[in-house]
Amino acid sequence: MAYAEVHLKKNEDKRLRQGHLWVFSNEIDTKKSPLEQYAPGDLVNVLNNEGKILGTAYINPNSLVCARLLSRKSNLKIGSNFFKERLTTALSLREKLFDHPYYRLVYGESDGLPGLVIDRFGSVLSIQITTVGMALRKDFLLTALQELLAPSAIVFKNDNSQRRLEGLDTESDEIVGKLSEPLIIEENGAKFIVDILGGQKTGWFYDHRASRAQLASFAKGLRVLDLFSYTGAWSIPAALSGAAEITCVDASDNALGLASENAKLNGVEDKMRFIKSDVFDFLKLARQQDQLYDIIVLDPPALIKRKKDFKQGYEAYRRLNHLSLQVLAKNGLLVSASCSHHLSVDNLHEILRSSGRHIDRHLTFFSCGGQGGDHPIDPAIPETAYLKTFFCAVSSSL
Repeated sequence: MAYAEVHLKKNEDKRLRQGHLWVFSNEIDTKKSPLEQYAPGDLVNVLNNEGKILGTAYINPNSLVCARLLSRKSNLKIGSNFFKERLTTALSLREKLFDHPYYRLVYGESDGLPGLVIDRFGSVLSIQITTVGMALRKDFLLTALQELLAPSAIVFKNDNSQRRLEGLDTESDEIVGKLSEPLIIEENGAKFIVDILGGQKTGWFYDHRASRAQLASFAKGLRVLDLFSYTGAWSIPAALSGAAEITCVDASDNALGLASENAKLNGVEDKMRFIKSDVFDFLKLARQQDQLYDIIVLDPPALIKRKKDFKQGYEAYRRLNHLSLQVLAKNGLLVSASCSHHLSVDNLHEILRSSGRHIDRHLTFFSCGGQGGDHPIDPAIPETAYLKTFFCAVSSSL
C-alpha cells in the first residue's frame, strides 16, 4: 500500500537534494497537500513540484519542521528491521572509535534516525525521543535494541522541551527492565556515577570527551577552576593527572553532590572543593578578592536555545569570557566552549578576541575542539554541528 503524498512548492526541494532531511511547513504546497489531511506521525512520500519522489518521511502538520526524511526510497516499511539496520550501522562506527561501551549510540539525523538520541552506559540505555513520528514507532525501536544489545535497562527520558513542540508528554520517565544503582561509567581514565533519572538530558555529556582528555594532559601542578562543573567530567581527570587543586562551581546542589561522590570514587577528594554559586556572581567575587587560577574551564549550558535569543545569549557568553579572563593567572590557560548551535565558531572567536583586547591581554588559540566522534556531523545538515571549544593561552600584552 502506497503512503499519502506530500508535494513541495517549486524550488523547495534543493535542500533535500543536497542531503538535508527536514521539510518546513512553509515549503509544502498546501493546495496540493492540505496539511489537515495528515495525522501527526503519519508516514508519507515526499515529492517535489514536478512530482519526483524524494523519499519516505514522517510528518507532523502541527510542527514548524513538518516532515523528516527517513529514506530516499519511497514507501519504505518502517519496522523493527529498519531500526535494527540503522542501529547496526551506528554501532559499527562507535565500536571502531571506543574500546568500552560508553558513548552516544544514536545521534539523530546523523545516524538516519531523526528525533532519536540514545546514550549507552554499558548495559543501560538512556533514550530521548523528541518527535511524534519516532514516538509512534517506539515498540519497533525497543524490539531492535533488545535483539541487538540485550540491555538490562532502557530509560526513556521525557523531560525535554522539544517534546512539547511536538505535542508529546513531558511528565514522567519510563523504564524498561531493571535500573540498578549506582550506574558507573569510565571515561578518560576516571570513573563516574551517572544519575540518568535525576540528571540533565540523558544523564551525561559524552560530547566533550576528547577536549576533557586534552585539558587533563597539561593540568599537572596547576590550579584549575571548573565553571558550570556539573558532575566533574572536566575536573576529575585533571585531578587524576596531577592538578594541584581544583575548584568546581555550579548552581546545582545535586550536581555538586554527585561531583563530590565522583571525587571520592577516584580518590581525589583532597584536591577538590565544591562551591554552589551562580557563576557570574562567583567570578565577580573572585575578581574583587584577587583570586587567580592557572586554568579556567568555561563550559556553560546552551545560553542561546532559540535564534530570537541570540542577542541576549551572545552578551552572556561575552560577559562570562570577559570575567573569566580577569581571574586568570599570568600565562594562564582558558578553555572556552559553547554548545549553542546559534553561536557560531566565528562568534566565539570574536568574543575571545574582543575580551582579550578589552583587558589588554595577549590571547592566542593553541588548540580547537568540537564534538566527539559519537556525535558525527552530517555535512548536509548544519544543525548537527553545535559544539565548539577554544584552548587559549593568555599572557601580558605585547
